[in-house]
Amino acid sequence: MSRYSFLLGISAGMAFVSAILFLLFSWITVRKLKKNPETKDALGFEYVSGWNTLNAAQALSLPRVITNKLKGTILSFLHADSDLLYLHTNKFDRLLARLFYITYSIAGLSMITLIILKSLGFFN
Repeated sequence: MSRYSFLLGISAGMAFVSAILFLLFSWITVRKLKKNPETKDALGFEYVSGWNTLNAAQALSLPRVITNKLKGTILSFLHADSDLLYLHTNKFDRLLARLFYITYSIAGLSMITLIILKSLGFFN
């Protein structure tokens, strides 16, 4: 087994765990937030079905400094309102959001990085 295959397998495993966490976060937290009339419209713009799950996870897992900077931009309607989501979620919801968003980000970035390195001839 080559080093590339091993690292890509680890990334794919993380993507699988991320998919399971996506479902759990969507079923547990986002469903609750969609049912609440106060937070229903605060989940950000939904490009495709399920995108509001990513918006909510990002808003609950990024540091407040970054989310406050996102609020001040012209594209703020694309992002979820982190202050409102913090009010209507508990610690378990926030932990689940962070676990999902971290595994999702690391898996995606590592796969992209591995593919770029393979195309540049690093694994030959």
